Amino acid sequence: MAFEGLMVSVSGVRGRVGHALTPEVVAQFAAAFGAFSLARSTSRTVVVGRDSRVSGPMFHRAVCAALQSVGADVLDIGMAPTPTVQLAVEHAHAAGGLAITASHNPIEWNALKFIGSSGLFLDATEGAAMRAFLDGVIPRATWDALGVVREDDAAIARHLDAVLALPHLDVPGIRQRKFRVALDTCHGAGSRIMPQLLDALGCEVHVINAEPHGRFHRPPEPVAENLGELEALVRSTGAAVGFATDPDVDRLAVVGDAGTAIGEDWTLALAADLVVSRTPGIVVTNLSTSRILDDVASRHGGRVERAPVGEVNVAVKMRSVGAVIGGEGNGGVILPDLHLGRDAPLAAALILQLLHVRGGTVSAIVHSYPQYRIVKDKLDRPDASLDSVYAALRAGFPDAVVDTQDGLRLTWEDRWVHVRPSGTEPIVRVIAEGPTEADAKELVRRCRTPLDALAKG
Repeated sequence: MAFEGLMVSVSGVRGRVGHALTPEVVAQFAAAFGAFSLARSTSRTVVVGRDSRVSGPMFHRAVCAALQSVGADVLDIGMAPTPTVQLAVEHAHAAGGLAITASHNPIEWNALKFIGSSGLFLDATEGAAMRAFLDGVIPRATWDALGVVREDDAAIARHLDAVLALPHLDVPGIRQRKFRVALDTCHGAGSRIMPQLLDALGCEVHVINAEPHGRFHRPPEPVAENLGELEALVRSTGAAVGFATDPDVDRLAVVGDAGTAIGEDWTLALAADLVVSRTPGIVVTNLSTSRILDDVASRHGGRVERAPVGEVNVAVKMRSVGAVIGGEGNGGVILPDLHLGRDAPLAAALILQLLHVRGGTVSAIVHSYPQYRIVKDKLDRPDASLDSVYAALRAGFPDAVVDTQDGLRLTWEDRWVHVRPSGTEPIVRVIAEGPTEADAKELVRRCRTPLDALAKG
């Protein structure tokens, strides 16, 4: 099957609706995934959930029909966070799960995320094996062996209960604090769980963009430049903290008590501050995450190990090294005690617990650590290989520690830069961090020089 116009990666398959991504394409991928999953499992069940995107209901029907056509029984949890889909796969001992979501991508995109029977996303090897079904004849069920569809309307409630039952949380203590919290769910699936979580934790909640209609009036990625409304809400309500979720609720951004977004890298850092202080150990994150996480871990006797970008890459490494917590610097927090997947409700609960036990403010906790500045740049992905760019950068920075797990990461004692092709968009990302913004920008500038030259041919 030709993938022209689609982004096919360890994160699933993504495309622009009505262009590369059509119901026919989605149905083919869903059928291939169903056949692949049933061939590897004694279960016949595949969990299906979606975010709030306008195209979601259309693709949802195509996915369910395609799964039935290969003999899979669909467990439909409806509009739900991606981590809820993962937990539902584990709960049902299902053969796999499909989350219909383009996560943080703009409104014109949608996607499929492929979840294995373990509740983790398919890794690169599994993804290749699944896509092999697209190149052959997908085995279809006859009329008497078609799958059935069952609805599960309790998946979100189970997810919420699992978070609240975590031993890391003192739920009665948090409730007594009556935290005032500002919340922006960006018209996504977060409205199905985040207000309920905060209410269960005794918070006074002020919410905006709560209607889950998927018509994002701003870019849905929860990065600082998109959170002006939430910053204003924190200031106007005097909230202790502001939380923003992306459309499928696996990422959480934080606005501090001063009404300023503190940067998505701090979400994992704050959660790790709580967990590692109680259980010193290994923290796993990706190569594009701030070194503030190293400072947090070392303060409490832990250490950081890094993996390629991509949730499954981090999760697999966490499992292999026995990490106590992990995640990505985009606001994704993974706690093995819950499940090996990024989870925004989990992140919010851990941060509220941190505020409870420390008795201070978000600003005070952030400023108790060294301060760095991170700069994230991107450019259209050139048609040519990036190998020549990597070689030029290694020659230009001979004193750097080199990591080639995922593109090229160059590291020094107080700064780093990471150059890699995105797995979710047709771009190259250049991310740098240093003691000052000027330091980070200079690293980005020097790395863009060979990239711009390659793009010009």
